[in-house]
Amino acid sequence: MPSGRVLAGTTVVVGVVALAHAVLTWRVDPILVLFGGGALAAFIAEAFVINLGWLKHHIGPKVAGVPLYVLFGWTGTIYIVFRIALLVTDGWTSVAVTGALATIYDIFTDHHGVNDGHWTYTDDLPGPRLRGVPWWNFVGWFAISCLTAAATRPFL
Repeated sequence: MPSGRVLAGTTVVVGVVALAHAVLTWRVDPILVLFGGGALAAFIAEAFVINLGWLKHHIGPKVAGVPLYVLFGWTGTIYIVFRIALLVTDGWTSVAVTGALATIYDIFTDHHGVNDGHWTYTDDLPGPRLRGVPWWNFVGWFAISCLTAAATRPFL
């Protein structure tokens, strides 16, 4: 079982590398929107589901129950999949592709965090789960990823 430090450290590195790439290839405006606005949107979404009692993270440090490393993971992932989406499409289609790619990434990875004890879904909402991950988590990934890409797109 990977330690929480390894997960958090790796996640932060991915986010920092993504930010460094953005600094080298984008103007300041889209960087601020994607990394600043994206982190804010992710923070609000995570804090919301934590406050509802649907999710509990087991790795710190945290603010309002949200581990800080998570913000690097959200923004790093969205940046990477948005850049991939922009390679194959443009306009609003790139926003939908970003949401789809980010959600697919989460489908393949989120259950590992559950299995390794890094976070626990504590909701009792009806509906399907995929390997212990509730449906609303994937809807959230899609929505936040699309929102972040949509907000960033006009600045490119």
